[in-house]
Amino acid sequence: MQYRKLGNTDIDVSLIALGTMTWGEQNSEGEAHSQLDFALERGINLIDTAEMYPVPPRAETQGRTEAYIGTWLKARPGVRDKIILATKVAGPARQEARPSHLRGGKARHDRANIEAALRDSLERLQTDYVDLYQLHWPDRTTNYFGELGYRHVEDEDTVPILETLEVLGDLVKSGKVRHVGLSNETPWGVHAFLRHAERAGLPRVVSIQNPYNLLNRSFEVGLAEFAIREKVGLLAYSPLAFGVLTGKYLDGQQPPGARVTRWERFGRYKDRNAETATAAYVGIARRHGLSPAQLALAYINRQPFLTSNIIGATSLAQLEEDIDSVDLRLEPAVLDEIEAVHREHPNPSP
Repeated sequence: MQYRKLGNTDIDVSLIALGTMTWGEQNSEGEAHSQLDFALERGINLIDTAEMYPVPPRAETQGRTEAYIGTWLKARPGVRDKIILATKVAGPARQEARPSHLRGGKARHDRANIEAALRDSLERLQTDYVDLYQLHWPDRTTNYFGELGYRHVEDEDTVPILETLEVLGDLVKSGKVRHVGLSNETPWGVHAFLRHAERAGLPRVVSIQNPYNLLNRSFEVGLAEFAIREKVGLLAYSPLAFGVLTGKYLDGQQPPGARVTRWERFGRYKDRNAETATAAYVGIARRHGLSPAQLALAYINRQPFLTSNIIGATSLAQLEEDIDSVDLRLEPAVLDEIEAVHREHPNPSP
């Protein structure tokens, strides 16, 4: 395994992180524990979860993922100090398909909500602190979760960023949170958090967890420079585009039990342009004798703005294949072919 610094901290996190959002829906508690054991054996130390998980978000299952991690920690004394545990607090349900059951549909990034969310997460996780506490999506209306154009809402009832950061600062002082991060943020949002932290002496965000994959390289446009220059590195999620980049959905295939097969809400990477680009990337992998999944992951692993690549799997076989991408170095000819496809089909699923 390789390791990189988490922002401007002294924490080393594994280049591959273990994502957990299927646990409690597609994966059982026992399967979750097996994945955690295997990941730890392979050198992974960054475990990423959220109060909202598993997905799709439902009131009946909310918090189950964190609870599975908690029972794993309880059953393995001493393992807590070996992992970097990251979780997230949900934002308001402003957009369609955002969960409206959290805290009675009034989830916000204010003091009452953040403190309640962290208290409940710590209880489920069976720990007294998290290493990285992230805002799952912005409190304000902006373009994220696949929305391209920015739609400004005048005089919106939203929690000011400074107020949110002050709450997070108090949690850091209390020892319940070591560091703070963002997720599904925009360049303006990252800049605002950094500006307020500097002016008010508040915690500096150390990471941003946004989507990044061969079908969605929009992070490179406005956020990559922030990530490098300001040491707010990317924690890349959906690196395989919901599994689409493995090629398993090509030509109309619908693998039984797969996420995109089971739920329509996961159709973000399945339009005609995305399928054309996916077929091209899979073709590159096969021509060069590579696994399509490992090619897609290895492309992300090499990026200088990346801190960690968050993989999720429903089986140990998938997990092993994904972890092994850390050892793959893409040859210049392969990289040239990838860029040629990107020029022809730029960001078909932003």
